Amino acid sequence: MENRAKQFMPFAALKGYEEALREKERIIVEKKELSEERKEELDIEFQKVQRGVMVEVEFFQKDAYIHLEGMVSQVDRSARYICVVNQKILIDDIYMLDVKNS
Repeated sequence: MENRAKQFMPFAALKGYEEALREKERIIVEKKELSEERKEELDIEFQKVQRGVMVEVEFFQKDAYIHLEGMVSQVDRSARYICVVNQKILIDDIYMLDVKNS
């Protein structure tokens, strides 16, 4: 009976093929340059960030922009990064930051 069940198990003829297809379909974007005015706006918003507050953030990572909402678990102003949930985000990679009022 066990051998009979094995014949119905999924079979991947080419290992890694689906991952390669997903990688090929991924759209690569370049990091946007921020204006001085936009940098000042982000600095003002960053001053409101502290551990335990909810934020909405869009940041550049690798070849894409990622949108994330969650609670700030760590802030390191000297190393210039924040952690939202378990995601470490460099301040210089942030494109949009919104601190939610509770």
